[in-house]
Amino acid sequence: MKRRLPAVACLVLSVIVSPAIYAQTQWKVASTFHIGGEGGWDYVTVDPQTHRLYVTRSTHTQIIDGDSGKVIGDVPGQERSHGVAIVPKLNRGFITDGGGSGSIVVFDLTSYAVLGKIPTVPDSDGIIYDAKLDKVLAVSGDGGVLMTFSPDIDPKSGKVEQIALGGAPEFLASDGSGKVYINLEDKDVVGVVDLKSKSVVARWPVAPGGHPVGMSMDAKSHRLFIGCRNPQKLVVMNSETGRVEASIPIGAGVDATGFHEGQAFASCRDESLTVAGEKAGSFDVEQTVKTPDGARTMGIDTAKHRIYLPTAEFEPATTGRPKAKPGTFMIVEVDRQ
Repeated sequence: MKRRLPAVACLVLSVIVSPAIYAQTQWKVASTFHIGGEGGWDYVTVDPQTHRLYVTRSTHTQIIDGDSGKVIGDVPGQERSHGVAIVPKLNRGFITDGGGSGSIVVFDLTSYAVLGKIPTVPDSDGIIYDAKLDKVLAVSGDGGVLMTFSPDIDPKSGKVEQIALGGAPEFLASDGSGKVYINLEDKDVVGVVDLKSKSVVARWPVAPGGHPVGMSMDAKSHRLFIGCRNPQKLVVMNSETGRVEASIPIGAGVDATGFHEGQAFASCRDESLTVAGEKAGSFDVEQTVKTPDGARTMGIDTAKHRIYLPTAEFEPATTGRPKAKPGTFMIVEVDRQ
């Protein structure tokens, strides 16, 4: 004979049990997609609606099905591609090309045909789309500028607006209300740009971290998650005040961070993906997922709770950065359990 608990008792029990369930959330490597092909790699952008991955490969950009790992498209014609921003409502994608004099390649999200190239500046690098502002935002490390434009820009004759940053930017985040936060790696600060005044209105130190590169944001809690290479830290910063709320030790060679449902992530070249969570108002490491060597960037499919990390097999290191073995490019999928 089964006895039913009163509704109030069930509610109390759920309140007690739920935190324990969330505390047990674990991530693990679930699949490895062997892609191959020519070129290196940089950022990976995930479309959570179509579950497609947009991965820059130096001279071209691959579109990969996140479920099967199949390459379903390839956008050619870049010199040194870095990142991709997608605007589904216009069926457009934008690729930063840092080679030569710099450009942003505009392409069709269905046919993957190139629609045009917008002139920018050398070393055009990180790029995002802010849907609330309806703006594409990109940075140039060598040029030291933030570039902004509307996604309906004329792909053949359009021009970008530039805002001087007074430092070398790496990656960026936007709060949807007119503030853009940019890692200035050479200055060890986050530069805050006000899009209305078109100027840098604050510079916030990332200490005890340094050399900030990766950045992501939780706009609801007003927090930035900043991946720092030296010292190696995942810095949690208040986006309203610049106050550093936490600094979490991470691996070597971080290049990207992410945030999803209360957890922050830092992908590092040294075979580690740090997972951090908040407990009693403070952030700490909850898990370190072992990943393949070189898996330093990542993209999150927020609909399917998956993290994708590009990397390859490497030749034995002699001096400097090891070289990837030709044809060994892969995408590693890390799933929430």
